[in-house]
Amino acid sequence: MSPMSTSGKKYWLLKAEPDTRIVKGKDVKFSVEDFERVKTSPWEGVRNYEARNLMREMKLGDKALFYHSNCKTPGIAAFAQVSKEAYPDYTAWDASHPYYDPKSNSDDPKWFMVDLTFSARGTHFVPLALMKYIADLPPQHLPEEIAYIGDDGVKAIKGMDLVRKGRLSVQRVQEDAWVAVGLLAEKGGWEEMDLKPKKKPGKEMDVKAKETVPGNGKAGLAKNRKIEAGKKGQGKKRLKKEEPEEEEDGIDSEEEEEGEEGVQTQLQKPAATSTAKRKRERTEEDVGAPGLRRSTRTKR
Repeated sequence: MSPMSTSGKKYWLLKAEPDTRIVKGKDVKFSVEDFERVKTSPWEGVRNYEARNLMREMKLGDKALFYHSNCKTPGIAAFAQVSKEAYPDYTAWDASHPYYDPKSNSDDPKWFMVDLTFSARGTHFVPLALMKYIADLPPQHLPEEIAYIGDDGVKAIKGMDLVRKGRLSVQRVQEDAWVAVGLLAEKGGWEEMDLKPKKKPGKEMDVKAKETVPGNGKAGLAKNRKIEAGKKGQGKKRLKKEEPEEEEDGIDSEEEEEGEEGVQTQLQKPAATSTAKRKRERTEEDVGAPGLRRSTRTKR
């Protein structure tokens, strides 16, 4: 089902941090207990273009999943709805605010927010570990404890941005995924299940094979590990390139600008640099590349 197929409403997931974290002298904590107490809250502090644009799409009455992020047990803690459509995020031009942006002002607002109203807690907290467990299930292997979501529910969860590319603090949710999450929150049943991710077959064998290549001593093993680290770094770099930040004014975050400069510097290295040195520098740059800043809202 499409999120617009029946009622015309859309469904979303928005993240907040339930644990204390001090930024510029202020606590950015906003837990489900805080949300339930204040009932309605502006979703300020989002400093990511794609997340901002998603909030600008939200309409009055749209439904939302309230998600605990950046904590020991991340997951879906409650349900909410949009009670005010997007309007300028005035905290962006408040110099005392943890997510102040000097490039934004009241005459030319760069960031927007919506108001969310608390609806209800789920009977059961739905952990991210369960969502990933379901997303990794092979066909026709749905455990009896959560069989009530059915194959359609499994398919819907497999398609969620949360398990496919979970970094954004604001995400779309399809209607069938909303229904599946609602069933999980209502019925539970997975408490005795082992939700730890299963090791992929052959991974340990591959590692052992690399360690036992003829002539490989400690130096050879160290070399293999260094090569693997370089490959992982290159993979992260490719992923970042495949999922660029969406922007409207051609300017992105400072982290993004620094990343571009790093690539440009690498391309300008003299051609006379030895092959071994270039490989070593490329590996170090990939492994040490800074990650994207994750947006979050703050408690008022």
